[in-house]
Order: sequence, then structure tokens, then C-alpha cells
Amino acid sequence: MFFKEKFVKKRYYIDKIADYVGQEVIIRGWLYNIRTSGKLMFPQLRDGTGIIQGVVSQKEVSERVWEDFKKLTQESSLIVTGTVAKHPKKEEYELHVKDIEVIQVAEAYPITPKDHGIEFLADHRHLWVRSQRQTAIIKVREEIIKACRDYMYDNGFTLFDSPIFTPNAAEGTTTLFSSDYFDLGKAYLAQTGQLYAEAGAMALGKVYDFGPTFRAEKSKTRRHLTEFWMIEPEMAFYDIYDDMDLIEDFIVYIVERVIKNRRKELDILERDITKLEAVKKPFPRITYDEAVEIINKKNVPLIRKKADGGEEEIRPFPWGEDFGAPHEEAVVEDYDRPVMVYNWPSEAKAFYMKRDPENPKVVRGVDVLAPEGYGEIVGGSEREDDLQLLESRIKEHNLPMDAFQWYLDLRRFGSVPHSGFGMGIERVVCWLCKLDHVRESIPFPRLMYRNRP
Repeated sequence: MFFKEKFVKKRYYIDKIADYVGQEVIIRGWLYNIRTSGKLMFPQLRDGTGIIQGVVSQKEVSERVWEDFKKLTQESSLIVTGTVAKHPKKEEYELHVKDIEVIQVAEAYPITPKDHGIEFLADHRHLWVRSQRQTAIIKVREEIIKACRDYMYDNGFTLFDSPIFTPNAAEGTTTLFSSDYFDLGKAYLAQTGQLYAEAGAMALGKVYDFGPTFRAEKSKTRRHLTEFWMIEPEMAFYDIYDDMDLIEDFIVYIVERVIKNRRKELDILERDITKLEAVKKPFPRITYDEAVEIINKKNVPLIRKKADGGEEEIRPFPWGEDFGAPHEEAVVEDYDRPVMVYNWPSEAKAFYMKRDPENPKVVRGVDVLAPEGYGEIVGGSEREDDLQLLESRIKEHNLPMDAFQWYLDLRRFGSVPHSGFGMGIERVVCWLCKLDHVRESIPFPRLMYRNRP
């Protein structure tokens, strides 16, 4: 009866508690921590929106309430009634407790305030996400995603969902997860929604795809997940320079939104806000050739695996190679905002990127490298719009022509210049939150060596 009556009353949330100073409220949540000082107890209560300190005075509550608080363990679930007061010394609020209803006294909680190893925390990710740091990251992630959608909606883009099961590779056959698909043979988890977004752009002008993507790369770096989220806009009648202008504006909008709406979470993460406030237009734009010059000036070698399992250092950095993390860091270390590297060697990029008519050795592609060593966050390009040239690229990459006939139709029926890009949500979360590893940027990371919980 009590439980039913409590839940039909007005709901109060900790993040809005300042609106109720001097009023009696009911907080439903969990015990985050508790400390005792003589005849006072100070429970920290969390409800998912925030944390508030309670004050329990033995002389002001019944014996039952006092004893109920004494038996609580970390993460016990409860409903607490009390009066909201301004903290006498801090810019915070507290709850002067009057009553408690214990929903469950939790078992011994495995994650305590002491330090735990990362593997232990990863094994208990379903509980780790309750910690203040992790909830702050998740809320920043939510703000980034909402900012993405708001920007697209406000700038005339239409959401165009793409399939997760696809019949072919988009960016290399060696990084696909395959599955038997009824009587139709193999199907693959999508590496990107881009090809389908191109179809959407030919129908609607400006579209974006947003969903999970999958890469079966055997990578153990701090930047790689096997399952991650991408937003992929695609625009008809956009060349590579239009594409770069849009990318620049998009990133600045997202950063400004996070600073404005998630300042509390950034403070919890101890993020240096001045680093994010420096992210303004224009971004530096340098060619791949200029980037290689920077890398070689700083004497950063290419590390190549040898047949015997060893490694060799190659100096100077050879033209035509893709960049690894050390090379990206060398390019951006002298800048306080993202750097756009464009005009990439054609052999280092995907088959659908348009080659520069004035220099077929390079494609009209761009990678956006985040400052502070966070590497590539956006990859984009002008797409090849010539039917014959696209067919030859598919052959060069040894891709099955039959599987791409629908994609080639986009060039047969009203082909136009068009461009687009993909932005990895988790990479942006890492950068804006200044995380050490991408595994903290998504609630349940999927890595080469981890697929649970």
C-alpha cells in the first residue's frame, strides 16, 4: 500500500532540487555512499539525474528511520522523504531526512570506492555505469547525439535509415562480420551506411544515416571498437570543399552544445574547458603532402611488421601510406583545434572516393584529426559520380560487380556530384571527455577481446 501511494505522488528529481528549497520532497533512488558522525548520518543519494547529500539527525527522526539507515549497504534501493535546504557553506543543496522506505538492502557491492583494475571494472560494466564518472560520460554522449540530430534537422537533412545486414563490403572484405542469411548465402554486418545514404541523397537532396556499424579489424588500440555508432550525412551537388565547410560547422556546433549543456558533467570529468572553447572556425586545412612534410620534419617513422614477426622503422615516412596514431598526433600537436587533411593518395582510400581530375594519384577525400592526440574523428570525400570510372574502381578493388549494380544505378540515372562524411560518435566522446580509452565512451563496449557483459 505504501509503495503504491508513494508512486502516485509528484515526482521530484535531484537535478531540479534547487526549485524546492524549503519544501518537502520524495527522492526515489539508491544509496551511493554513507558516512556517520556521532548522532548524525550523511547518506549520499542518487536517482540517475544527480547525487544529493542527506542529513539524518538521530534526535529528529524515529528510531525506525535511524535503524533503517544503519543497515543500508552501498546501492541499496530506497525512497526518502525530507526537506530541501541550501548547504550552509557550498553552492549545493542537501536533504534533511524525515522518513525512509527501504525497497531492498543490496548484497555486498563488488565495486567499492577503492581502486579496481580495468579488467575487473569491465567485467562488471553493468554496475560500473552507475558511478559518477561513467554517468557523466553517458550524459555527454547523449548531448553529442542530440546535437547531431538537431543540427541535421535544423539544416534541412532527412533521416534515411540504412540496413545493418548488407550483401557486400563497402570498405574492404577483410574486416567484415559474416552470417548465413537463409537461402541467400552470406550477409554481412554493415561497415557503413554510406552507400545507402547516397541513394537517399539522390532522392531527398540532403540526408543522414545514423546507427551502429561493425568492423572486424583485429585491433587492440585504445581507439578501436568492433561495434560503434556513426552519423553519415550525404549531400547532392556538394563538392569536397562544400563537404569540408559542412564538417567544420557541424563539429563547432556539437562542441558548443556540449560546453553549454553539459558543463556539470565536464567538471566531474575534470575536463579543461578552455581546450574545448578554442574549437572555433576556421580549422586548419592541409594537404596530405603537407602533412607528410610535418611528419618527416618531426622524424616520425612508419612502423611496418616484418615477415618474422618483428618490426622495422622506415624513415622518411613514405608517400602513399595511411597515418597511424603517432603520425596523426604529430600533425595536430601544434594546433588547438581539429585539423583537416585532404587530397589523400588514392591507394590509401576506399573505391568510391572521387579522384582529383588534375591529379589522379589523389582522391578528393578528407580526414579530420582531433587535437590533444585523439586522432581521426571524421572521414569524408566527394564520391565518384562517373559510371565508367566507378566500375573500374570496383574492379581494381576486386569487389563483386553484381553486388554493386544497385549502387551503379545511382550513376546511370541522374548522376550528380555529391559528397558526404562519417563521424564516429565514440571517438568524439573520447575527445570531448578526454578519455584514455574508447571503452568508456559507450555503455557496453565490444572489443576484439571482449563481447560481454
